[in-house]
Amino acid sequence: MILCKLGEIVLKGQNKRYFTRKLEANVQRQVAAHGHFKIYTVQSTIYVEPQGENANIATAFDALQKVFGISSLSRAAACEKTPEAILELAKIYLKDDFSKAKSFKVESKRADKRFPMGSIELSQFVGGGLAETYPDVKVDVHTPELLVNVEVRDYKAYVHTAAVRGAGGMPIGSNGRAVSLLSGGIDSPVATYMIAKRGIAIVPVHFFSFPYTSEQAKQKVLTLAKKLEPYCGDMRVEMVPFTKIQEEIRKHCPEEYFTIIMRRFMMHISEKIAQKHGAGALVTGESLGQVASQTMEAMHATQDCISIPVLQPVIGLDKEEIVQIARKIDTFETSILPFEDCCTVFTPRNPKTRPKMDEVYRAEGKLDIEALVEEAVLGITEA
Repeated sequence: MILCKLGEIVLKGQNKRYFTRKLEANVQRQVAAHGHFKIYTVQSTIYVEPQGENANIATAFDALQKVFGISSLSRAAACEKTPEAILELAKIYLKDDFSKAKSFKVESKRADKRFPMGSIELSQFVGGGLAETYPDVKVDVHTPELLVNVEVRDYKAYVHTAAVRGAGGMPIGSNGRAVSLLSGGIDSPVATYMIAKRGIAIVPVHFFSFPYTSEQAKQKVLTLAKKLEPYCGDMRVEMVPFTKIQEEIRKHCPEEYFTIIMRRFMMHISEKIAQKHGAGALVTGESLGQVASQTMEAMHATQDCISIPVLQPVIGLDKEEIVQIARKIDTFETSILPFEDCCTVFTPRNPKTRPKMDEVYRAEGKLDIEALVEEAVLGITEA
């Protein structure tokens, strides 16, 4: 079976069960494609127990490494809670591991205090028996190649090797819902991943400007969404037609304000989408000072037109740090494909970096903002 240790959920008080239920549901959803598993929680551990021959524990284990809320996970085998049964299980279950290792150590945890041996005594008993069975593998309590873990818990005892680090964070959906503005660049997929890690369910939104942006650019964004799904859950993208708005901006607004006014329209429309989905915030991939539209003044001008919070999880990261995360979640190679998104269409030669709000209002004053937003919202499709 698989043992999934809870992360910061364990610090919750009376509402801990709420977070645990969310995580159990996410675990169940993640392993559904890998067969039938029984999911239950005991002593801050979620047990994922295969039911029947169609349950692929290897692929389920890989999938669970991307579930937010799990701090670590292990493939384990269970037995009765006696020292002799534990030793016998360790000999059999870890046979292949001992054939590859040159040194080992046993660590025991006794969650069931009724067990007759203490943790150190149990480790010595199991370690001594394993040393006799595998005499070519030396005991090394400082830097062992193989770490044998023994856990004596409420129902049974469990044997496993070193745990694998989980995704951490909070269970998806435990902290509400947000609309994420997903472009084809490097930053916004990383921002989406980071805010999802805090338990936020994501509604992805993409603005496309056909024919200025190609079908390949659209497909690029859908690929990014698919790569984020193992972490974020369902990622059906709200596709917003943006061509007319950008053409109207080009016709009627000063060039240096193109980007700011364009982004204000994105905020307007995204807020409408948030209202539709019951989302409490927007998410963007802005990093302070990275480009002209990401100064404090420009971001204030962009966000001035809406009433819900804008979450910016990469705001303090530099490009190298963002790229590292993008590589980790496997979005980087897709993000750098050379297909332009609408943010690069009609880019001003000298964008306004420190706009004043009265100038922004005046610059967009010739546009029928409400009508343009409503038309775009009505044209939204889901992909």
